[in-house]
Amino acid sequence: MLDNGTETFDMAQAANIDAVEKRLWSSADTLRANGNFASNEGFLPIMGLIFLRHAYSRYLILKPEIEATLPSRGGVTRALTKEDFSGKGAIYLRDEAQFDHLVKLTDADDRAEAIMNAMEMIEEDYETLASVLPKREYQELGNDVLGTLLRTFNDPALREMTGDVFGRIYEYFLTKFADQGAHDNGEFFTPVSIVQMIVNAIEPDHGNVIDPACGSGGMFVQSAHFIEHMHQNPQDVATFYGMEKNKITIRLAKMNLAVHGLEGNIAQAISYYEEPHELVGKADFVMANPPFNVDEVDATKIKADPRLPFDLPGVNKKGQVSNGNYLWMSYFYSYLNDTGRAGFVMSSQASSAGGEEAKVRRKMVETGHVDAMIAIRGNFFYTRSVPCELWFFNKGKPEAMRDKVLMLDARNVFRKVTRKVYDFTPEQTQNLTSIFWLYRGQQDRFLNLVAGYLQATVDMAQGAAEPVSGFLTAYDALAEKLDQVGEEVTSTHAVLTTDIDAFAANVTAKAGEWGNAGRDNAGLTTGAEMLEPLADTSRDLIKQIDQVFKLIEKQAKDQSGRGLNKLIKEADEARKAAVEALRQVRYFHKQARWLQERFPDAELRDVEGLVKLVDHAELEVNDWSLTPGRYVGEAPEEEDEDFDFEEALRDVHIELAGLNEEAGDLAAQIQKNFEELGA
Repeated sequence: MLDNGTETFDMAQAANIDAVEKRLWSSADTLRANGNFASNEGFLPIMGLIFLRHAYSRYLILKPEIEATLPSRGGVTRALTKEDFSGKGAIYLRDEAQFDHLVKLTDADDRAEAIMNAMEMIEEDYETLASVLPKREYQELGNDVLGTLLRTFNDPALREMTGDVFGRIYEYFLTKFADQGAHDNGEFFTPVSIVQMIVNAIEPDHGNVIDPACGSGGMFVQSAHFIEHMHQNPQDVATFYGMEKNKITIRLAKMNLAVHGLEGNIAQAISYYEEPHELVGKADFVMANPPFNVDEVDATKIKADPRLPFDLPGVNKKGQVSNGNYLWMSYFYSYLNDTGRAGFVMSSQASSAGGEEAKVRRKMVETGHVDAMIAIRGNFFYTRSVPCELWFFNKGKPEAMRDKVLMLDARNVFRKVTRKVYDFTPEQTQNLTSIFWLYRGQQDRFLNLVAGYLQATVDMAQGAAEPVSGFLTAYDALAEKLDQVGEEVTSTHAVLTTDIDAFAANVTAKAGEWGNAGRDNAGLTTGAEMLEPLADTSRDLIKQIDQVFKLIEKQAKDQSGRGLNKLIKEADEARKAAVEALRQVRYFHKQARWLQERFPDAELRDVEGLVKLVDHAELEVNDWSLTPGRYVGEAPEEEDEDFDFEEALRDVHIELAGLNEEAGDLAAQIQKNFEELGA
């Protein structure tokens, strides 16, 4: 809906993808257990098949477009080559490497051999994937298991979907494996919403982009999405460099890049001691999520490292750096060229650490290149429950801003995904990003975002007509089958019908007014006030629809029989669709108001509990601490005038689902323990 720089899906498809992802994960994880793998390798064959399936999906999308441009002679069109796919976000696949060919294999065929051949063909055609794709791992799975896996990833529902579906599924599986700690304790994966926040803040749109702790390559993928959103080819304008110590993680990263049609120079290296890319002072952008609080770095090996412009942060009696956090930050700073920007994740302890670390921090701040800090609440990471902070450097910072640091406390901004994991919604990410725009004087971008939310309010209100009408139709179908419909049901339904008609008329009128409204700050403020009745009425209609359904449902269940259960279910599905459509009206209006209430003049200002622009003098008084919460204060208690019961119920369901899952895992482990004891 909104122009937010990320891959978008319509609501129906998004819900369908969620269901498919869970189904695929359940099937694949069960089958993975049937292989003879080490604990840190069991996911590789799964990720390899997702890679093949996604490559085939991209191939099929681009094939007709490419074939239409191929030259022909004597009525015969030239055959496709890998060069035809260069720079188009896809890879060329020979016939035997295409997923459809593998799916059609029978139990009489050697599926492991066929998959290995497919992988070898791709590696032969693309040097960057040489020795990267899983091959021998498939020999550890039975022929029937491989057949089931291939059919699992050929789910018919996937053929109807558009967009980067398999890119999303690849990320979903990375998330799940990270959650299990299946590899490298899950540290190979940085949650997408954290990466998007970093990308949005530093805007890596050109030149050398380096991640010295690149894990599975998520920073590069989101950078590429950002560049693609600007209608440019990432491979034409940016070069990705990565460093990673773990061989298996490097394979994951290269597959992740390839599955998104990207290439990168990823070297195996221990970043504390090695710098294989020779990029000191040459990087346009640095992005990273390094391991926190490492305390075993040999100080003698790094004391002369040119990447340490602020000296060592402190050495213990064993000759080891006491904490590696400031080593990483020094490395990131040293890679930047004279206009470079860096954004990275760091332990929340680092921003107020004392001793030698505080001295390094002071030197960093005094360069004038520390740009901004964002505090993130706990549970954003799959294997870390502790809070973290995002740091930002900017060597191209305007002179007038060099003695200031933007402090942003986002600990109260989150969405609950599971009982243990939180993230940002796309709109929350955009709202936080818009504060950076105001900080940089880009008021037009802020106003465009507000206008986008208000336009979405109108669009959603207009789009709600069909699902709301669908609910009324489903209600009528159910009511017709009842022996009688009570007076309370009839009168409540009549009021609802009248209010829906009035809402439709108001939508038409307000859409016209909005179309004529100004798009400057004053016009948008007026526009938000003008559209508020639509948001309020959509909330009221939700309550009315729920009430009408509950009344007719009770009456139908009291009468029972004659296929009423089917009609009740259809009416409930129609109710859910109508409610979700109406919720979006208020949702997008609230996003606009969130921004306008905090920044009424469309200019940066201090907001209690959220943001403050802090100068160096104030930092010095506070021991050069860079902890946002120390400066922005406590967020005022907000009155919830319209408690969202549906959202609260969703949180309860998430909590219950998490507890049930844990109970199931515990029961299975207990059963396994009893069996091992021979009980």
